[in-house]
Amino acid sequence: MTAQLIFALALLLTLGVFAFTMRRYFYNFRYTKKKAISNIPARLRETFKVAIAQQKIFRHPVMGLLHALVFWGFIVILFGSIEMVIDGLFGTVRVFSFMGWFYNVLMASGDVFAAIIAVSILVFLFRRLFMHVKRFYGVEMKPISKADANLALSFILFLMITLLGMNTFYLLETLNADQNAVGVFPVSMLLADLFANMGDGSIIFWHHFNWWAHILLIFVFANVLPYSKHFHVFMSVPNVFVSRIEPLGKVDNMESITREVKLMLDPSAPMDAGADEPIEKFGVLDATDVNWVNYMNALSCTECGRCTAVCPANITGKLLSPRKIVMDVRARMKEKSPGLIKEGAAFDDGKSLVFDYITEEELWACTMCNACAQECPININQPSLILDMRRYLVLEQSKAPSGLNTAFANIENNGAPWQFSPEDRMNWADELYLNETA
Repeated sequence: MTAQLIFALALLLTLGVFAFTMRRYFYNFRYTKKKAISNIPARLRETFKVAIAQQKIFRHPVMGLLHALVFWGFIVILFGSIEMVIDGLFGTVRVFSFMGWFYNVLMASGDVFAAIIAVSILVFLFRRLFMHVKRFYGVEMKPISKADANLALSFILFLMITLLGMNTFYLLETLNADQNAVGVFPVSMLLADLFANMGDGSIIFWHHFNWWAHILLIFVFANVLPYSKHFHVFMSVPNVFVSRIEPLGKVDNMESITREVKLMLDPSAPMDAGADEPIEKFGVLDATDVNWVNYMNALSCTECGRCTAVCPANITGKLLSPRKIVMDVRARMKEKSPGLIKEGAAFDDGKSLVFDYITEEELWACTMCNACAQECPININQPSLILDMRRYLVLEQSKAPSGLNTAFANIENNGAPWQFSPEDRMNWADELYLNETA
């Protein structure tokens, strides 16, 4: 009974801290712009392909396979974690064992996946610590980012070690007690041979130690994740669900401007039509100007660098890094969040996302090729953010590169981006040898 009480207190503390953390994130969503979500069937299909089947991650075959195995392994092991919570609260032992053969399949899969995940994590740590993988570096990747990744990977490694340890000593404990073990554990059965000569007391101690270590590590890890880049463990699947399902080249029109153009083209529209509409800020200046999907993108970013690695602007030495753009949205909202909580939407600390975090040079370096969005394993759409920031610069600040300003002036004066009078547009045909009698 004492153990159940301790477990219940640990679970309540975990849920309380997690709820407190998530409350801040949910509060931040209130200060982002609305964006409608439609076509649920298509979104479910996209979620299955990209999030569950890990389709995009296989563009890097070897590391993609290891990452996919880690993801699928966590899904299987989650079943055992839920069972542990129920056992801890009610004092039961292997409460789901009534499922029979299906339980055996799940336990065997979880045991095998634990070993696969442990090996995969060791590979990931080796790459981060000893291999100079270019996409793991960049101006946005501070030392804390690297430490954060290593800490999260270490957490996962110890979770798998304690899971295998729990299963191993459970098998030994039931064997010494002349009982039949519930479930099948292929890897742990092999490991059990290494500890077969331990005394009964030591086996019972290490079984309980690994059980408590595993579940408490889960509780701690769950509350570390929201402060880590590995928050994508929670956010990636819902992020893919709300992500863009239209073709990547499609540009969303600005509703306010579309409405104004339609009014201008409508001869029957009254002169004061739309006069009562509130004045809207064009584009994105600060983190509170992004829509809620953009903010979810920022929270879900894995910082893997695949977007920056394929960015033609970055490859050719320009300042733009699509990963930095997304990370800056998250960092700016984190900085502004305490003031928003205290003072509401009117809060202004004199800073902004554009200018203080992201420079004009970065924004105008983007070619809008959508390579970053195509490559992102969780469907983050970086170009939509960049485009909205450009819209702010042009429509609110009249700031654009000289070449664009020339094109804008030509469109206004000549109805085309070229510096020729509309009357001269067909002059090119004068040099053609046309058959006048035809």
